[in-house]
Amino acid sequence: MTIKSSRYTISLIVVLSLIWIGNSGFYNAMLLSFGAVSVLFVVFVAHRLEIVDEESQPLQLGRRIFAFWMWLLKEIVQSNIQVIKRIWLGPKSISPVVMQLKMSQQTDMGKTIYGNSVTLTPGTVTLDIEDDVMTVYALSYDSIQYLQGGEMDRRVKRLED
Repeated sequence: MTIKSSRYTISLIVVLSLIWIGNSGFYNAMLLSFGAVSVLFVVFVAHRLEIVDEESQPLQLGRRIFAFWMWLLKEIVQSNIQVIKRIWLGPKSISPVVMQLKMSQQTDMGKTIYGNSVTLTPGTVTLDIEDDVMTVYALSYDSIQYLQGGEMDRRVKRLED
């Protein structure tokens, strides 16, 4: 086990332990020992499957991910408001569009974050990602124009760097 691999293992143990403790709500010795055994078993299986790496534990995102989440939350709220306006205005305000957009992300993780961010934003859904092209459905052309502007693409790209 290398130092890099042990970093990801320790991170996995900490994350799984926090999830166990957070969901359990009970802190007696028996339940904590069951939690410890469960966590160690999952870490053992993950190592056997060779899936403990930078994609399963993206430590490189660090502090940048929190700023991205805050920005994405703002985008989700603004998109919700736009979708509600379109609902109130009626069917004539909706003009569905499917379009392919270029992505600047190089890693599978970056592409996944970008695609999921588009889908989390109301009024848009990522339909497909192939190589560096993402197919997106949007309720209106305005949403596609926003994505073509590249703000979300740039912010996700910064997470990769």
